[in-house]
Amino acid sequence: MTAKRRRISAVLATLALGGLGAVQPALGASGAARPGHRTAGGKRPAYPVTVATAFGRVRVAHQPHRVISLSPTATAMLFAIGAGHEVVAVDNDSNYPKTAPRTKLSGYTPNVQAIAAYHPDLVVISYNPTPPNLVHALGVLHIPVLYLPAARNLAQSYAEIGELDKVTGERATATHVVSSMRARVARLVHEVHRRAHRLTYFYELDPTLYTATGATFIGSVLSLAGLKDITGPSVHGDDYPQLSSEAVLQANPTFVLLADGASPASVAARPGWSALAAVRDHRVVRLDQDVASRWGPRIVDLLARVVHLVNTVPAKAAH
Repeated sequence: MTAKRRRISAVLATLALGGLGAVQPALGASGAARPGHRTAGGKRPAYPVTVATAFGRVRVAHQPHRVISLSPTATAMLFAIGAGHEVVAVDNDSNYPKTAPRTKLSGYTPNVQAIAAYHPDLVVISYNPTPPNLVHALGVLHIPVLYLPAARNLAQSYAEIGELDKVTGERATATHVVSSMRARVARLVHEVHRRAHRLTYFYELDPTLYTATGATFIGSVLSLAGLKDITGPSVHGDDYPQLSSEAVLQANPTFVLLADGASPASVAARPGWSALAAVRDHRVVRLDQDVASRWGPRIVDLLARVVHLVNTVPAKAAH
């Protein structure tokens, strides 16, 4: 893998995951509690709590009251489940919700001393660089670390919300968030128009045509909308390959989905791309880069938008 591909994969891993709120949740479109709010009720877990994760067991001695999130996705999850009032610092990429205490801390190049200076009793990460091996370094300082890596599908996203639930004790709201997400996803999948052939898409991560295959988290979400990635499940084992312009033109996708800030006009101006079905039929779509690159509750809003776009395509459109 080239250095650029490693950088893109690492950035994807770190991107996409306040005050006391009202007693009852104020629900957003995604079905999650409004950031910073939490529900009453629900039995609090008895501490210490031990969570078994794919990266080992994490023991939390008492309910956390000084949480640091070095993952934008984890930040969104923490606030969605009502644990935002315990968050004392988030990384420099955590821009949602706006009330999150954003700092200069980095989840991509973390500084152990800067993290420890906040005296956290829990740190949540989605990337564990080596060096410094953040899990080990903070463990030496007796600071528990919950490592929630980039989810591969919605089931893993739900599981990560559950792990945050276990360590923060926000059981009532976390259960509601997951059940609401599941229910809304089920409704959206049911709304997708059935076709003899699935519509196709090219998902653009970078103007140099890096993409995410169907084997990635975003690929799994887009498949729920009845879409098929033009690259297939993976390219020589690489889930984030770089395609050639010729490959995209030959595939002639129904949609070009932009997650890199590019504009439909700039795509149409590329040599040969004006002939693409997606350009011709005005199906080059800019996605919210933050939502698309993260696996938190707002991903359901992105799915809703894509389902709407898919259902506007005539039954006999190119696939």
